[in-house]
Amino acid sequence: MNKDQVKGRIEQAKGKVKEAVGKVTGNDATVVKGKTEQAAGKGQAAYGDAKAQLKKQRKP
Repeated sequence: MNKDQVKGRIEQAKGKVKEAVGKVTGNDATVVKGKTEQAAGKGQAAYGDAKAQLKKQRKP
């Protein structure tokens, strides 16, 4: 796993926690922030996955 994959997965987890807290407290803004963090984390993890795949293909 490369650093982008790890950072992306961590960001997704933080977003899920923030979304859950927002739902429990009834704070819609926190729910939206959590969902936004999850989406950003997915994007970063996908970038890391693509980098890893490219590096894997380059090796003979």
